[in-house]
Amino acid sequence: MSHQLSRRQMLHLATASAAGLSLAACGSGGSGGGDNAGADGDSGKITVWSWTTAAEALRGVVPSFERDNPGIKVDVQDLGNPAIWDKITVGLASGGKGLADVLHIGVDYLPGYLEKFPEGLADLSKLGADKYKDSFVQGLWPTVMGKDRAVHALPWEVNPLGLFYRHDYFEKAGVDAASLTSWDDLIAAGPKIRAATGAQLLGLDKPGTTQDMDFFQNLMQLQGAFYFDGDGKVTLASPEAVKALTVIKRLNDGGLLADTAGQGTWKRLVGQGKIATAPYPAWAIEYMATKFPAQSGKWRVMQPPAAVPGGGRSAIVNSTFLTVSATSKRRKAAWRFVEYALTKPTEINRMFASGGVFPALKGAYADPKFSAPHPFYGGQKVLGSFVDSLDSGADETNFTGDYSRALKLACDAQTQVLLKGADPADALKVAAKQLAQQTGRQQAA
Repeated sequence: MSHQLSRRQMLHLATASAAGLSLAACGSGGSGGGDNAGADGDSGKITVWSWTTAAEALRGVVPSFERDNPGIKVDVQDLGNPAIWDKITVGLASGGKGLADVLHIGVDYLPGYLEKFPEGLADLSKLGADKYKDSFVQGLWPTVMGKDRAVHALPWEVNPLGLFYRHDYFEKAGVDAASLTSWDDLIAAGPKIRAATGAQLLGLDKPGTTQDMDFFQNLMQLQGAFYFDGDGKVTLASPEAVKALTVIKRLNDGGLLADTAGQGTWKRLVGQGKIATAPYPAWAIEYMATKFPAQSGKWRVMQPPAAVPGGGRSAIVNSTFLTVSATSKRRKAAWRFVEYALTKPTEINRMFASGGVFPALKGAYADPKFSAPHPFYGGQKVLGSFVDSLDSGADETNFTGDYSRALKLACDAQTQVLLKGADPADALKVAAKQLAQQTGRQQAA
C-alpha cells in the first residue's frame, strides 16, 4: 500500500491508543458483550473501516460484491491512519460499542487486540474461515488465531523484505550486487561505494525522534527472532538482537550511516543521491517510483543480505488483516464481504492495482503483472522477485500486546549505541530487563 515512511512512525502517533488498550484491558478484562452482543444477520448494510489508499481499494470491490450478493450494501469509510487505531481501541474497550462491522487492522495491533479483548473480534471459524488456512503465504496464519485457537481475521496485505539499491552506484564502484549475500559483505563494500559516489550506504534516524526501528527489526526477523518469542517471553537481549544492533553499530562506526532525523530528511537525501540502499518491503516498490521519478532506471531490488553469513534472506516484516467485530449485528454479511475481497484472485488483484497493497493470497500471483518488467527498475521483474522471496517461507512474528513498549525501549538502546557509543549487548540487556519489569513478562533463557 502507499505508506508514508514509515509504518512504525504511524504506530507511535497513536500512543494514546496503546495506553488506552492497556488501561481498558485492566479495567474491563475484555470487551464485555462478546458474540452474545452481536447477531449473524446475512443481509442489510455493513460498514467497513480502513484508511487512505486501502479504503479506496476496498471501495473498488463493492460494486461486484453487491452485484453477487444481493441484499447486502457496503459502506467503506476512510478513518485515516492513525485515527483508526483510536476508534477501534475505544470501541473494543467499551464492549464493541460503535464499531464498524468490518475492521482493517495491522499486525502491529491485531495480536494485542486478541490478547486484551479476547471476545472483541468475531469467531470466523464458525463461519468457515478455517478452510483458507493454506491459501495465504506462510507465516501469517498464526497471527489470525486467538488463544481459543479460532480464526479471527483473514490476511490481506503481506510485505516481504527486499533491498532497494542504486544499480548505477554499484556499477561505478565495481561492486557486484549478486556477491553481497550478508550484511558483512555490504559493510565491506560500503567504503568503495562511498568513495566512488559520495553516497552513504543507508539512512537511519540516529536520535530516534520517530522511533523508527524497522531496520533493527528486519535484521532480527531475518534471523527468525523479534522482541518476543512465540510464548510471549522477552527476547530483546537475545543473541539475534545483539547481532542486529551490532550490524547497525558497525555501519555507523564505518561512516556508512546517514542521519535521517527530521521530517522529510530521508526523502531529501535520497532525492539528492546521497543514499545508496534502502532496506524496505514490497510496499516501497511504487513509493520509490512515484517519489523519485528522476532516478528511473537507476534502482534495482535484491534479496536482503543475511544478518549473519549463511543465514536466512527472507522475512515478512509487516502485514494487515480484515476482521469482523463480534458485536456486529450482521456478522455473516460482514464475513461474506471479507471472504469475497480477500480470497478471490480477481478482487485482490483489482485492489492491488488501485492501492498497491501487496496481496497475501497465494492464488493472486498467477496474474501476469507479477512477472512483468518494471521500467523504474530498469526492466527488472521486481514483483516476481518479492513473490520468490515468499516461496522461501518466513517465521511468525509475535508482536504481542506490548509491542509499543518494546519498540520504545529498543529505540532508546539503539540511540545509546549510535550517539553515545554504548555496547549493543549491554544496552539491550538493560532494555530487556526494563521490558520484563514493565510488562510482567519473563525473559527467555
